[in-house]
Amino acid sequence: MLGSRRSRSRVTTALAGFGLLVTGAALQVTTSATPAHAATTHRILFDNAHAETAGNADWIISTSQPDPLGQDSSPSAETDWTGALSSWGVALQKTGGYSLKTLPSGSSLGYGGSSATDLSNFDTLVLPEPNTLFTTAEKTAIMNFVKNGGGLFMISDHTGADRNNDGEDAVEILNDLMTNNSVDSTDPFGFSIDSLSIGSDYPSAISDSSDPVLHGSFGTVTKSLIASGTTATLKPADNSAVKGLLYRTGYSGNTGAFFLTSTFGSGRVAFWGDSSPIDDGTGQSGNTLYDGWNDSGATNAALALNATAWLAGAGSGSGGGGGGSGSCTAAQLLGNNGFESGNTTWSGSSGVITNSSGESARTGSYYAWLDGYGSATTDTLSQSVTIPSACTTAALSFYLHIDTAETTTSTAYDTLKVQVLNSSGTVLSTLATYSNLNAAGGYTQRSFSLAGYAGQTVTLKFTGTEGSTLQTSFVIDDTALNVS
Repeated sequence: MLGSRRSRSRVTTALAGFGLLVTGAALQVTTSATPAHAATTHRILFDNAHAETAGNADWIISTSQPDPLGQDSSPSAETDWTGALSSWGVALQKTGGYSLKTLPSGSSLGYGGSSATDLSNFDTLVLPEPNTLFTTAEKTAIMNFVKNGGGLFMISDHTGADRNNDGEDAVEILNDLMTNNSVDSTDPFGFSIDSLSIGSDYPSAISDSSDPVLHGSFGTVTKSLIASGTTATLKPADNSAVKGLLYRTGYSGNTGAFFLTSTFGSGRVAFWGDSSPIDDGTGQSGNTLYDGWNDSGATNAALALNATAWLAGAGSGSGGGGGGSGSCTAAQLLGNNGFESGNTTWSGSSGVITNSSGESARTGSYYAWLDGYGSATTDTLSQSVTIPSACTTAALSFYLHIDTAETTTSTAYDTLKVQVLNSSGTVLSTLATYSNLNAAGGYTQRSFSLAGYAGQTVTLKFTGTEGSTLQTSFVIDDTALNVS
């Protein structure tokens, strides 16, 4: 659209402005964090900071926290550590290839800090039926951890399993994590957890001999167990990587998935619809426990252990994994890359992300509109991202439309710079500079290689600078940073 002046209001609500500030803070945390990465020893953090031992639950690997080795440094049986998840922990410990820690009650999840239990020190986070909501900061930490190469193991229970009577159960808490975070709330993992309470079943595995979770180093998975649990609904249109591995009897495809895997950014995700399969029947005194781990009609141990290996980057096959694991999974790394979530994930000038009718999105309803006022204005738009070190291809692309009221054919009065910055804000590279001289009808795709920044956390920044008269609009949509 060509016009002499731009007619969009810069006024935003206080809430939208606050949301942008929160996003900016989240991005700052990301730039200071290192990518999650799998070394020779795969580092697993079990969460116990969200009421995982409320009521009869005992979802811990040991009462010695954060380090289970404080209870027994060389466990050989599930009773050497105390907790309903001790079989899981002991089995991993006995391989010699895992370092296990617990986030103790009273702590909080963080990413990019100095704490020994900070997520940047781990390859996989296990959430075994959380019973309190994650804070805004915790959700930002979890999502950035996965986006940058971490593994996330989410274990739910049936709807209504509110063990601490705070009004929230694991179904609601995990759905809230996926749909109400500052990093990507547009169904980032490609599934939602069903509000169901299924009494009993033995979900069956799909037939896929190449899947590393179903056929891993800890054995072959054929069945799992539901003893009051739930399932998930897959939404492959939102994330094509989502994959159901075990299904409730009579279900297949996108409904009734009891165990599934997915990816997000450079990371991997697994979901299990019941906590009974991970319960080994032993734990702290006073708890009523159920031995699903050793249920003869299921292969729950193999499923839990294979999935842990896959999430940590130890498994084979496709899917995310740690940035330093020696492999690179093809992925698109930018959050809210088509701007359809509105004013989230990106940081920048107020009102830049918009669905105004003054310009048109290339796809969807939202786009980013920098400048266009016909007065001296500087607009910015930026997002931080970690490029996995093992990736040899990192292609930044975006669609750009420029219209202007300038009539000159020789002078660049208004400009748009596309730059790469480090975590300190220093410009590492100016990829391109566009101006009113590049005005044209429609969108044009622009592409640049960022492979030289593999292993680094960088900020991608668009800066539009407009002169004092005659508008130029720089309109951006459908961004992507594809790595492989």
